Amino acid sequence: MDLLNAIVALSNFVLVPAIAYGSQLALGALGVTLIYGILRFSNFAHGDTMAFGTMVTILVTWWFQAAGIGLGPLPTALLALPAGIAACMLLLLATDRVVYRFYRAQRAKPVILVIVSIGVMFILNGLVRFIIGPGEQRFADGERFIITARDFKEMTGLAEGLALKTTQGITLVTAIIVVALLFWFLNRTRTGKSMRAYSDNEDLALLSGINPDRVVMVTWLIVAALATVAGVLYGLDKSFKPFTYFQLLLPVFASAIVGGLGNPVGAIAGGFIIAFSEVMITYAWKKVLGYLLPESLAPDSLVQLLSTDYKFAVSFVILLIVLLFRPTGLFRGKAV
Repeated sequence: MDLLNAIVALSNFVLVPAIAYGSQLALGALGVTLIYGILRFSNFAHGDTMAFGTMVTILVTWWFQAAGIGLGPLPTALLALPAGIAACMLLLLATDRVVYRFYRAQRAKPVILVIVSIGVMFILNGLVRFIIGPGEQRFADGERFIITARDFKEMTGLAEGLALKTTQGITLVTAIIVVALLFWFLNRTRTGKSMRAYSDNEDLALLSGINPDRVVMVTWLIVAALATVAGVLYGLDKSFKPFTYFQLLLPVFASAIVGGLGNPVGAIAGGFIIAFSEVMITYAWKKVLGYLLPESLAPDSLVQLLSTDYKFAVSFVILLIVLLFRPTGLFRGKAV
């Protein structure tokens, strides 16, 4: 019985939150890895792109809520999500036309594009704060739980309860659907194959008649959709605060680099590696160990390696270790 209680406690506080967080990081890292693989630069504005798409979704969600439009037990944000994606697509296409296209035409080095993206990042960050404010915004509604801890205890008779949040379930299902659609698009459609060819060898792709402007446009559209979905899922599961998305850039980049920058499968794996590392290192293991160990050995302290305040430091350390010992990432970064 104690073993079952330990498993439930572990699932409740580590496994389920890490799977949901890992799905959100994976979607964010896929956007970063697509830009690196196809446009060949690291986009530091990606975190604030996620924030912009989420902000538009929140504003439309509030409008729907005020008008009495909803989805019953599901969050109204799912209805507003297409508006957020569309706004983010327009933003990225405009940014590319006004900013990045000039540097591509100049055949600027990737480091120049990285510096330019940092400038875009600060502009977007200021824009989001100006429109929606710097404070925390909550926009989740509908049923909060799929199953509550109390219901789980009543069903199983265990001392520990397992609570599954609706947002966690939506995150996992949405991530699976989005990733499946992305891989189908890249591997099965003509445009997707053109993007992969352009990523593998730009000059050969141009000789084959592939339109580079079309490839770039489609890449930005996909990145906008991925960024907005990742941002909205993260905001629903936790909360929305512009500065948090600015900080989120570190674990997203860490996920992409740990998995192998430019490799979509690596981005997904890296997202879960970073998520599980952050959650497990900042979790207080006292309760789980209390069930597993004899009473005489049960710990008195929290048995927490790091405070949750330092969770982003975990991704930074993992990123440093991977860059030192395996710079290509676990899945050997390669073209899309």
